[in-house]
Amino acid sequence: MTAAPRTDEEVPGWVRDLGLPGLADIHVHFMPDRVLRKVWAFFDRAEEHYGRPWPITYRTDERTRLATLRALGLRAVPALSYPHRPGMAEWLNDWSAGFARRVPDAVHCATLYPEPGAGDYVRRALAEGARLVKTHVQVGGFAPDDPLLDDAWAALAEAGTPVVMHAGSGPRPGAFTGPGPVRRLLEAHPGLVLVVAHLGMPEYHAFADLAEEFDRVHLDTTMVGTDFTEAFAPLPDGFRERLAGLRDKVVLGSDFPNIPYPYAHQLEALARLDLGEEWLRAVLWDNGARLLGLPAR
Repeated sequence: MTAAPRTDEEVPGWVRDLGLPGLADIHVHFMPDRVLRKVWAFFDRAEEHYGRPWPITYRTDERTRLATLRALGLRAVPALSYPHRPGMAEWLNDWSAGFARRVPDAVHCATLYPEPGAGDYVRRALAEGARLVKTHVQVGGFAPDDPLLDDAWAALAEAGTPVVMHAGSGPRPGAFTGPGPVRRLLEAHPGLVLVVAHLGMPEYHAFADLAEEFDRVHLDTTMVGTDFTEAFAPLPDGFRERLAGLRDKVVLGSDFPNIPYPYAHQLEALARLDLGEEWLRAVLWDNGARLLGLPAR
């Protein structure tokens, strides 16, 4: 096997050597500029929030960020965004629909928040073509099983639309983070296609339990195994073996552009798990392509 990439320039050749048509990354952020600037401002104060610096590696304009992802080999570009207060989700969904119209390789995304009418605007987003949804339990400060979201979850389960949910308690816990609320959600809506971000960091084993128990639950790799994350939320004993067994449910995620290292380092971190080329092919392309509706290799 070709040595794992250490720079972004090495990524396309490494992907080709694996026999893949590209990368199917399910966890990429594009959002309105004023929202993204606020996100970056938050990370600029990461030492205050997290006790360690978090420099943004890809702090560039939208055109440059799109070109960077295409050069890396992404065949579809998600535009994940998420609200932190009521009245924001529908506006973000309108922006995301516009992004999908003007960016040919974009994945039309949507989001939601527990508020009256959530089911209505989620159904409208689905009717307009949304095929990926993002929620962030810690930032939003809400329980995923909030009754105000029941109609929205039912619509998403019926449509089979994947939902990327940050529900783990890392890098810092929230009032509703952790596997318990997510389990209650899945028990109420077992048909929901759920992608747990960051492998559920740091409750890795508990979220792997959910992936093993519920047929439509997946885990994304965002930031996991990198030098940065291993310093505060290392993969626990026995988890590497569980990832091998969950090969068909682990999906590539990166958190681009809000990462404190080059994109290539996420791929290097996955390669050094030493789970084999077939595992890498499944994680880097097959599973994400299936969820995003991309061609099989």
